[in-house]
Amino acid sequence: MNLSTQLFATMSPNRLFLRCALPSMIAMAVSSLYTVADGIFVGRFLGEEALAAVNLVMPFLLISFVFPDLIAVGSSVQIALRLGEKKEEEASRIFTMCSLLIVVLSCLIGLAGFLGAEAMLQILGADAAVAALGAEYLRVYALFAPFIMVFYAVDNYLRICGRPRYSMVVTVITSLLNVVLDYLFLGVFGWGIAAAALASCLCLTLGTVLNYVPFLRGKLPLRFVRGGISLRLLGNIFYNGSSEFFSNIAGSVLMVVLNGVLLRMGGSAAVAAFSIVLYVDSVANSLLFGMSDSLQGAVSYCCGAGLRQRIFALEKRVFLVGALVAALAFLLMRFGGEALLSLFLGHNSEVVGALALRAMELFSLTYLTCWFNVAISAFFTAVNRPGASLILSFGNALVFPLLALAVLPRLWGIDGVWLTPACGDLLTAVAAVALLLYFWRRKERKTALEEV
Repeated sequence: MNLSTQLFATMSPNRLFLRCALPSMIAMAVSSLYTVADGIFVGRFLGEEALAAVNLVMPFLLISFVFPDLIAVGSSVQIALRLGEKKEEEASRIFTMCSLLIVVLSCLIGLAGFLGAEAMLQILGADAAVAALGAEYLRVYALFAPFIMVFYAVDNYLRICGRPRYSMVVTVITSLLNVVLDYLFLGVFGWGIAAAALASCLCLTLGTVLNYVPFLRGKLPLRFVRGGISLRLLGNIFYNGSSEFFSNIAGSVLMVVLNGVLLRMGGSAAVAAFSIVLYVDSVANSLLFGMSDSLQGAVSYCCGAGLRQRIFALEKRVFLVGALVAALAFLLMRFGGEALLSLFLGHNSEVVGALALRAMELFSLTYLTCWFNVAISAFFTAVNRPGASLILSFGNALVFPLLALAVLPRLWGIDGVWLTPACGDLLTAVAAVALLLYFWRRKERKTALEEV
């Protein structure tokens, strides 16, 4: 009995949930906290323009990371299904080919990002100073692309192999090191915005190396092997990863549009205010996505092994914990805004502070439904229903928010922009319930026909 079988097929649901979800949630939370720390150092030491520049660049960075993530998420489902079916050699071939594909793709993305950095920011309408700062930040990431984009992808493979704790330790080490380097580069040495990017890239490169060590030692169910995979399987991998891919792409496109609207309505101060809200939101989102994504391998394995009751038991825990995390995030952002703002801004930032405080009050409504949408989308992906997950993800990340953005600012001005994410999540929750009912009724009809 290999480690995956011991974990996913025989361990009690409570222990399995804690074994998979807790390390991933801790790792994701620490990772997001270092991102928050990065924002704090940039805001404190480099000023509001640098903070706005980083926020303008962030959607493009996220877009660059979603392409490797598409392959990682899609292949993880196929790998977990084959491990559940005891086809370890085939699972290892998928792992090997997808790892190579991610590296090649990262090189191409890095080249495009380096050459087009400043042009992308000018399209948004950023002034020359902010565009120059953003391009300087983005080009450092572009140079390190082949080394850092694999970091988040390999985390999926470690979880499938029953090594979430190792992944957590690596993430914690690299995140804490990033905070130290940020402080040294910006606070002690007085370097510029490129140094903030350099600190992150150095730590992510170290994390990539450490994450691949267990696979190179050959002691996991997955290992590097010779041989390829069929084009049909590759297409299925892309299809399975399409939900998270389009969700992230759409979310990044939405951020670009929102930043453009904010630049027109409130200038760089509004963009800086929005960046603070997103930094705080990243912590809650990391917990929700870390929990939901960490159970995908277990749910996919159980689906391949026909263990339906374990799937329901795991998902029940995902929903309960997700609701609790969202409730805490709502209360913190709704009533703790001033304390949060004091971390990012100095005493001479009254305009940005007032905008950010109002934004937090309205943005906090997002947490009333977002936890439900994250859990449902991850569930559909894990049980090999990528079409349903794609509908929810794409609707939540782009379609519904754009509809809200077309209407709400006309009614309430900049307040309508802050309300856009909450409105999008509410509409997504309605669509999620409709899809759940559809699949439930279809399953009941299929069962009834089999009994006849």
